[in-house]
Amino acid sequence: MSTVLNSATAVQKQTMQAIVFDDFGGPEVLGLREVALPEVRPNDLLVRNASIGVNRADLLQRKGAYGRAHFGDGDTLGLEIAGTVIEVGAEVQGFAVGDRVMGIVGGGSYAEISRIDHRMAMQVPASVSLVEAGAVAEVFVTAHEALFHLARLQAGESVLIHAAAGGVGSAAVQLAHALGARVFATASGEKCEAVRGFGADVVIDHRSEDFAAVVAQGTDGKGVDVVIDFIGAPYLERNVRSLAIGGRMVSVGLLGGAAGATLPMDAVLYRHLQIFGTVMKSRPPEVKQAMVQRFAQQWLGALADGTLRAVIDSSYPLAEAAQAHARMEAGLNVGKILLLPGAAAR
Repeated sequence: MSTVLNSATAVQKQTMQAIVFDDFGGPEVLGLREVALPEVRPNDLLVRNASIGVNRADLLQRKGAYGRAHFGDGDTLGLEIAGTVIEVGAEVQGFAVGDRVMGIVGGGSYAEISRIDHRMAMQVPASVSLVEAGAVAEVFVTAHEALFHLARLQAGESVLIHAAAGGVGSAAVQLAHALGARVFATASGEKCEAVRGFGADVVIDHRSEDFAAVVAQGTDGKGVDVVIDFIGAPYLERNVRSLAIGGRMVSVGLLGGAAGATLPMDAVLYRHLQIFGTVMKSRPPEVKQAMVQRFAQQWLGALADGTLRAVIDSSYPLAEAAQAHARMEAGLNVGKILLLPGAAAR
């Protein structure tokens, strides 16, 4: 039997407000509607959301990129939450009603209340507010997976991080800097100073500079040990040629598209390069759980002491999810965009 908080904060009704859409399309298809509360399964926490991260995968889902067959956990958008536990499933370990948690869900976070498998949840450090915590899980777990689990970045190595003003990019810069790596990072002109503040050693304005030339000059022609890429086809050839002998590249996104890419096989072969791809949304639950746990074990202390910080661009009331999507789609954000149920946005 699950444990329920017996107080005024308990779930007193069987419905809640959530963002839903009936047809794929632009931000305008998103609307606020009364929906049923999620059913708590044995390994679930039921969480009253304080902060909800907006992710690019949400935009792709809204447009129909995944289709209905891969809609996720329920008919509501959203991949990450932070809030207070109000109910726990019968098999949950390590969490209790009243805990402040953050984590990654299989869908359904654009709502007042969400369920989360406790194996993909993390305790929020006391020094971090619940609003800030909504900007942590997806970006830091993704960045950690790319930098360390796949690319095996080591202290003293060098890394090139593209789209470094975005959510995952800003997290990756902080993690690489905290490790002791030398960080090259790309961003657009007005965002470069913010990226420097995240810990980048060399910031490259992709609108006016050729990142491959800057990397070559900054490494005496040797190249970087790791590239973390979010752009795709337009950057592939230069990314590969920017890698040092034994270098590793991780593709995390396709902001520039997938078609028309040129892979310089001579560089791959003779420089002994490795290329990885990673997408969190389509990974099996057990893989996501392992990703969350790897990050939590190594870096929650750094989040608690301020070595790592949530980078928040802006926040919107839950009902204004369409405006939040429009801002991300326009490429205006530096860091995370949040939705705040039942609270004033800032």
